[in-house]
Amino acid sequence: MRGFRETSAEESEVAVLNTCTVTAAADAEVRQIIRRIHRSNPGCKILVTGCYAQRASDEIAKLPGVNWVIGNSHKHALAEILSGNTSSGVPAEDLTSAEKLHAIPGTTFPVFEAHTTEPRVFVGEIGDVFHFAPVFADDRTRPTVKIQDGCNARCAFCVIPHVRGKSRSMEPEKVIEQIRELDQNRYQEIVLSGINLGSYGRDLDRRYTFLGLIKQILSETGIPRLRISSIEPMDVSKEMINLVATEPRMAQHFHVPLQSGSNRILRLMSRRYWATQYAERIISIRQRIPACGIGADVMVGFPGESESDHAESLRFIESLPFTYLHIFPYSARPGTPAAGRPEQLDGRRIHERVREMKSLIAAKRSRFLQAQIGQKLSAVVLHKAPDGVPSALSSNYLQISLPGSGVSPNTLVNVEIGRVHESGLVGRTA
Repeated sequence: MRGFRETSAEESEVAVLNTCTVTAAADAEVRQIIRRIHRSNPGCKILVTGCYAQRASDEIAKLPGVNWVIGNSHKHALAEILSGNTSSGVPAEDLTSAEKLHAIPGTTFPVFEAHTTEPRVFVGEIGDVFHFAPVFADDRTRPTVKIQDGCNARCAFCVIPHVRGKSRSMEPEKVIEQIRELDQNRYQEIVLSGINLGSYGRDLDRRYTFLGLIKQILSETGIPRLRISSIEPMDVSKEMINLVATEPRMAQHFHVPLQSGSNRILRLMSRRYWATQYAERIISIRQRIPACGIGADVMVGFPGESESDHAESLRFIESLPFTYLHIFPYSARPGTPAAGRPEQLDGRRIHERVREMKSLIAAKRSRFLQAQIGQKLSAVVLHKAPDGVPSALSSNYLQISLPGSGVSPNTLVNVEIGRVHESGLVGRTA
């Protein structure tokens, strides 16, 4: 890219960090990485981009070794900024008068006036245009295609709308073009991703929907397997479930964020559904697709969450056929309504509730893994583990070890499951 090549952090002249800011822990990890790079390689120039950069550019700019802070507003122009060619950036006529006052002399990028020297900060208002995101592959076998960005929801705990902007979608023609290229390069599985996938197309034309896009991809490309990364509960329609149930090229996997099983907490969170509505969709998935992998995000310790709220959430999760959970302790995000609530829980209590939730899902996952023994699962081969054993990911989102197999990465195989090992499966190609 622009004359740069990838190398180790210890040898690099420039380190690029793409950041998250969903939790305080994510912010702290970024600061730790920056300090570690600066200690091990003092001459390395550090570029920080992404959500943390958009939210707290001044905070990051004070850290040693940081030379650039590039928010999501200018992330699409990272290559030009890094190579010093900023003249091809945002047109001056697109800037507000206030932004023009703070533009770097000789460029068209709005920045904070206090940082027009070093470190250089490129942070402004996020526009309405969907900028192309480079396709990347998990272990070089499962490319992720970002088709949507931003969010119009206003969940009380979430900082994403502030750092990602309004919901915006990639044009369907460009989505198809990207996936055809990946198909030509013989990728076996791609993952469709976005901040709020169910809102896809609403900013383009009422005729465009996420379900319609999936059908178009299946009709106009030959990609062997399509996986949905995450979709909000109210966007899990009967039509969506039926498509995954009947189309062999769709991965049998739904990740549906829950956050809480307590109706009272869902209302405080400003979530847009009741627990019963959520349960109806999860139960429908299991009825139509018995072996489906079903996951959720669950937040523990939201301000005001009582012992009875937590117990209600545990009972709710126990009643549903989840196969895994992503469990997050609540983290106050500056500027969000939840951060200003007076009923903040102490860390010890939150930790205890996280432990209870993890124990519950561990038992449910163990039962699901045991149910796979003797079954034949379709899986994409990922890579070889450090011990040289190939690993694969099943259609229903389970890790499978394939000892003694000579299969190559990026191939679809049928696997007969022999046993459970730790949090995954062991099988052989059938």
